[in-house]
Amino acid sequence: MSRIGTVLTTAVVTTACVCVSAPPAAASDPVVSRGVTIPAFYTPPAELPEGNGTLVRHEPLPLGLALPGLDGRPLPGTATRLMYTSTDSGGERVAVTGAYIEPSAAWKGDGPRPLVVVGSGTMGQGDQCAPSFSLQHPLLLNGQTLSVGYEILAVYRLLATGAAVVVTDYVGLGATDRLHTYVNRLDQGHAMLDAARAARSVPGASVTAGSRVGMYGYSQGGGASAAAAELQRTYAPDVPLVGTYSGAPPADLTEVMKGIDGSALAGALGWSINGFAQAEPALREVVEANVNATGRAALKDIATTCVGDAILGHGFTRSTKWTSSGKSLAEVLAGEPRAQAVLDEQRLGALAPTGPVRLATGVQDDIVPHAQSRRLAVDWCRRGGDVTYKPVILPNLGDKILTNHLAPLITDQGDAVSWLTDRLAGRPARSNCHTLPVQP
Repeated sequence: MSRIGTVLTTAVVTTACVCVSAPPAAASDPVVSRGVTIPAFYTPPAELPEGNGTLVRHEPLPLGLALPGLDGRPLPGTATRLMYTSTDSGGERVAVTGAYIEPSAAWKGDGPRPLVVVGSGTMGQGDQCAPSFSLQHPLLLNGQTLSVGYEILAVYRLLATGAAVVVTDYVGLGATDRLHTYVNRLDQGHAMLDAARAARSVPGASVTAGSRVGMYGYSQGGGASAAAAELQRTYAPDVPLVGTYSGAPPADLTEVMKGIDGSALAGALGWSINGFAQAEPALREVVEANVNATGRAALKDIATTCVGDAILGHGFTRSTKWTSSGKSLAEVLAGEPRAQAVLDEQRLGALAPTGPVRLATGVQDDIVPHAQSRRLAVDWCRRGGDVTYKPVILPNLGDKILTNHLAPLITDQGDAVSWLTDRLAGRPARSNCHTLPVQP
């Protein structure tokens, strides 16, 4: 296994500690993650400007999949790599990276060109897995890491509608000063909303403060978009949010941990533990006291992996192998009130979302369990949310092998893009909260 030198967080520093820390990088030190050199752009400066959504730096981003247009403009658009400010779950200012794409397609709806903020599905925890990096390198395969930019299809479909798109890398994914805080509700929601703010400052961008904004995400991205919809009212009232697509959101991390454990994507359990151990001292102490040597080694390795690496290296692992008691990590955390409180604080559904939301979930999904995603729709409806709930009904395509989770991503994508485009065009949504009791 390769390391990223002195920059990427190590998940284990002694046999008694699985704490995570990320020492600042020297400007002259290249960051290397599993054999991939991370461009210097992704190393944040020592001092960040004031405000949330403030553009720190930008540069042209060559798209890995692009065609020359008849009018000389590239298809599907012109991309810019971004670094912007946000606020993390501890209230500290943090640098977040991402990408803005100005579409070649014209916007034919009313008003200025709208903007869609895309929260990527799970990419991993190594900086080489960053969604903005995958736009340039759709397939990253070097014998040490494997990353596939599967969200490119959704991004390009959204650009084809004439909407501009900004993709966030979330906190710590890409930016080399800290570990990615995987599925952290506040970090992800803030990063989504601040990406919308930052997009307005990109040189040459046609979006304005008056542009309608939509949130789009599936899986990890579905949780991020859902969090953004809940937080907009208090954190970013200046972002004119008119619609949110939340696909397969991990709304209840306690239930999601059970679904992931022992699955093809068991490594995601490590990503979440690593991220929360970095951000939450209470959970870090519990993990340090209960994880064995095998678990410490796994968490350290997982901290630099992308999805492909995690599946190949840790797929179908049960977390009982990582604990000194032989209990699963979910059982360990449930038995510790301080740790369980951290997970409970991450629960989505305690706040009503701003604007219409389309929540879709596969009824056979056993990785991000269907029942907890559906419960989010119920919670929002009870709080007066404008919710369009869509159960994606497909046959069981195989237990714990990701197929039941990934199939709805593809089969529902066209409807999701169409629904969000209607909101960006100013057309009203029709809530179906009244039919939830009879829907699967």
